Amino acid sequence: MSRPLSPLRTDDFSFDLPDDLIAQAPARPRDSARLLRIGPADRPEDLGVRDLPDLLGPGDVIVVNDTKVIPARLHARRGRARIEVMLNRHEEAGVWHALVRNARRLRAGDVLEVEGAPELALRVLEAPEGGAVRLDFGPDPALLAATLDKAGEVPLPPYIARPEGPRPEDREDYQPIFARRPGAVAAPTASLHFTDALLAALDARGVTRATLTLHVGAGTFLPLRGDDPRRERLHAEWGEVTEDAAATINAARAAGGRIVAIGTTALRLLETVAREDGTVAPFRGLTDLFLLPGHRFRGADLLLTNFHLPRSTLFMLVCAFGGTARLRAAYAHAVAERYRFYSYGDACLIAHDPDEAAAWTGTAP
Repeated sequence: MSRPLSPLRTDDFSFDLPDDLIAQAPARPRDSARLLRIGPADRPEDLGVRDLPDLLGPGDVIVVNDTKVIPARLHARRGRARIEVMLNRHEEAGVWHALVRNARRLRAGDVLEVEGAPELALRVLEAPEGGAVRLDFGPDPALLAATLDKAGEVPLPPYIARPEGPRPEDREDYQPIFARRPGAVAAPTASLHFTDALLAALDARGVTRATLTLHVGAGTFLPLRGDDPRRERLHAEWGEVTEDAAATINAARAAGGRIVAIGTTALRLLETVAREDGTVAPFRGLTDLFLLPGHRFRGADLLLTNFHLPRSTLFMLVCAFGGTARLRAAYAHAVAERYRFYSYGDACLIAHDPDEAAAWTGTAP
C-alpha cells in the first residue's frame, strides 16, 4: 500500500543568490572551474573540475550530449512592428517551432522580414498561442544556415548581461567541445568545462565515453508559473540514442561501471530510455520528461552539472537525483564559498541518492 502523496510546491525550491555570483564569462581555461562534490560524504567537498579523473575509475562511462548551439535568436519585422524570434525546435523541412515576442497581432499567412538578411522571408503558419508559433523558413536549409550565421545571435540566457548583444567570443564560449549536431538553442552547460587535456586524463584513467543527442529548446529558460510543479509540462525536445551508444552504456553497466551523465540534458534522455533493470534502449524522437522528487532514477549513478536557478525545473531535477535536503545544503555551501552560478559558472558532481525517491509517491491529482 502506497503512502499518501506529500505536498510539492514550487516555493520549496527557492533560495537566495547574490547577483554578483552569477557568472558573466566562463573560467579560462574551461577546466579551471571549481567543482563541488555532493555525496556520498555528509558534507560537500570543494574540488576543481580537473579532479574529475580522480573521482572516476576504469570502467565508468561518461555520457555526453553532442548537440550544437545555433545562433537561434533573430530580429524580424512585419511592417513597422519589430518581432524577436527564438527558434525552439525543428519540426520538418523548413518548419520550426519558435517562441516570439511582440507577436500579439501575428496571423497565419503573415510574412516576416529578417533584419540583416532580407533575402529570407519567414511565413507564419498559424496564429501564435502562448508566445509560440510555427514558422516556415522555406525549402533551402543552406539559406537558413547562412542567414543564422549572418543575422542570428547566440541565444545566451537572460541572466548573462549583454546590453549591446552577445560578444564575438560568446559564439565559442557557449559551444561545448562535444558539439557536432546543430539544433540546440541553449548549451548543455556541464559540457562547457571540458578540454582536450581533461578528456585525455579521463582516457588515461580508463573512463569510456558514450555520445547521445538532445537538442535543448528555448523552454529551458522559461520559469514555472504554477504553485504545484506536478501540474506543469515541459516543452518537448528532440533526442537520439544510437544503438552504439546504448551498447556502450549497457556494457559498462553489466561490467559494474558507473554511468555518469554529463549535464541534465544527458540525464533526461537517459531516463527517457532507461529500462527497469537500468539498461537503456536506442531511441529517436521527442521527450518531455519532467524529473521531480519521487522519480526512481535508473539511467545514471552520477551527474555532473552546473548550479541552477531557484524555482527552476533543473533545480528540481538535481534535488530529485541527489536529495532535496542535501542539495539545498550544498547550494547554501556554494553561496557561502562564492561558487560561480549558472551557465558560465562552476560545476558540481552529484551522487544519486536512491532514498530520495522513496520519500515521494503517487502523482498529482
